[in-house]
Amino acid sequence: MSTPETSRFVRIRVELVLEIDDEEAVTGAALQALADDTDLSDAERADSERAVTEDTAEALAHLVDPFDLVSVVPGVELQQASWSSEQIDYDPDSPEWDLDEDDGGENDPEDEEMTVG
Repeated sequence: MSTPETSRFVRIRVELVLEIDDEEAVTGAALQALADDTDLSDAERADSERAVTEDTAEALAHLVDPFDLVSVVPGVELQQASWSSEQIDYDPDSPEWDLDEDDGGENDPEDEEMTVG
């Protein structure tokens, strides 16, 4: 049996900076998503509702799902996903926010990852 020359597994790294201009809309959407989730226990739902109400970044993390990004891509199956959400100070003119560089700096997505899968 021969082994393939290349791996069948591919890692895609994505970093997004979003500007939230309506915190109530984000929080409301997250609360609705939690209300619609029939797999959550009452305790999990209460904890999640508290978290999304107190922190808009947490609410956004409940709404953005990496599984949705690849679910329509033919021929692939998501094996593992990592994502995190945090409020940041953002200056688009600052050189530290140059997305063309892979400097491994403080905004490196590898620093804080939530692994699912």
